[in-house]
Amino acid sequence: MGIRTGQQYLDKLNAMTPHVVIDGEVVSEKVAEHPAFRNVARSYARLFDMQHDPKYQEALTYTSPTSGDLVNASFLVPKTVEDLKRRRRAISTWAEYSNGFLGRSGDYMNSSLTALSTAGKWFSQADPKFGENIRNYYEWARENDILATHTLIPPQANRSVSGSEQLGGQLSARIVEEREDGIVIQGARMLATIAPIADELLVFPSTVLRGTPEDAPYSYAFAIPNDTPGLRYLCRTSLYNGGSTHDEPLASRYEEMDAVAVFDHVFVPSERIFMLGNPQLCNGFYSETGAGALMTHQVVTRTIAKSEFFLGLASELADSIGIDGFQHIQEDIAELIVDVEIGRALVRASEADAELNDAGVMLPKWSTLNAARNWYPKVAQRFPQIIRKFSASGLMALPGEADVNSDARADIEMYLQGKSLTGPERVRLFKLAFDASVSGFSGRQSLYEYFFFGDPVRMAGAMVNSYDRGPVRARVREFLNRTD
Repeated sequence: MGIRTGQQYLDKLNAMTPHVVIDGEVVSEKVAEHPAFRNVARSYARLFDMQHDPKYQEALTYTSPTSGDLVNASFLVPKTVEDLKRRRRAISTWAEYSNGFLGRSGDYMNSSLTALSTAGKWFSQADPKFGENIRNYYEWARENDILATHTLIPPQANRSVSGSEQLGGQLSARIVEEREDGIVIQGARMLATIAPIADELLVFPSTVLRGTPEDAPYSYAFAIPNDTPGLRYLCRTSLYNGGSTHDEPLASRYEEMDAVAVFDHVFVPSERIFMLGNPQLCNGFYSETGAGALMTHQVVTRTIAKSEFFLGLASELADSIGIDGFQHIQEDIAELIVDVEIGRALVRASEADAELNDAGVMLPKWSTLNAARNWYPKVAQRFPQIIRKFSASGLMALPGEADVNSDARADIEMYLQGKSLTGPERVRLFKLAFDASVSGFSGRQSLYEYFFFGDPVRMAGAMVNSYDRGPVRARVREFLNRTD
């Protein structure tokens, strides 16, 4: 089959029968038509359609080594640095279309599956069948252009104890039965972004497990269809308020739903199980297979597009009301320029210093990507602050699209014009600034980016503990011992 069209994706989504709970309503059919999911589903459909557009096809696709069909380039197993650059071009193409606001585009989990599919030797430490299962699943996902999401962490009930201890072990998703043909899962997991509009849910190892026998039931990796019996999604209220692309330009297109995944005796067949038990192996699921490196390569590429968007937006705002010559404004624009260039430099440095792993996969340099994923969540918090500073009270006096097209248009033309924009043009620009810096959508975006990889404090600790500081410390000791 190879690459899907947007319509094929929407048709598949509407044919599925998931159990999605939102605002007291259960949605179990035609999910792509529901007001909370319709617009973002169509944004994802546009990504699928771009694969067929001659303008983007070369960047977004490559020829499948098994079927000869065109498949998405995020499934390309990188063997050379040029392969990594090719993957980045594909990721950038989608990211620039969404300006980085679609945090769960298919290339994210595709990158994980691509690395995992090559790690047969690593999976064999538990059982060779797990490596075979993940390789088969990767090929199936590649050939059918599947959109997958994932869920990683236990519910936020009592973080002072491990997941296996919360509510006596009854809270977190766990194995409650092992059968010859599969396993049964009971409990809950967070945080399944885009769950209602995905084809598949990947349930991969959670936060670091202690490696005790008590952790064995919480140690697993598997994939299930989004409408598997017993799987329920509890969604938050949508942050899209029903406005037009004029009034809610970002939320009306990119409002990705987040959900808690509830497993009510969900059966997972054996062929879809990629790890079972083995808490210590689960702790190395991302770092020792290359999945973490390829996933982070995708994320850093996406966030560059988002940084570029905020630089462009801040520049447009400054020009529109004639503040671009002020030094304190230029200082903030310079900050955004630096952020864009640091992001670009880090991703390219990770590729330049890439190395082949034991499986022959060319992986971008992890320490460089790790620096990027520790740096970006913090600097990104400044982006909406800068937009609010530039826009100031202009964000609080914004007529809607209906007003622009009413008898009030003359007043809007006269009193809301900018230095370089008409009144209606300025309103439209500032509506975008509002959605990027003040709205509920923007607040969720800031939270999402800040905690994308987990608690920044714990991430910093992990980086310190994993970074080889021996050579630089030795240089200091050598300097202290110099006599010349």
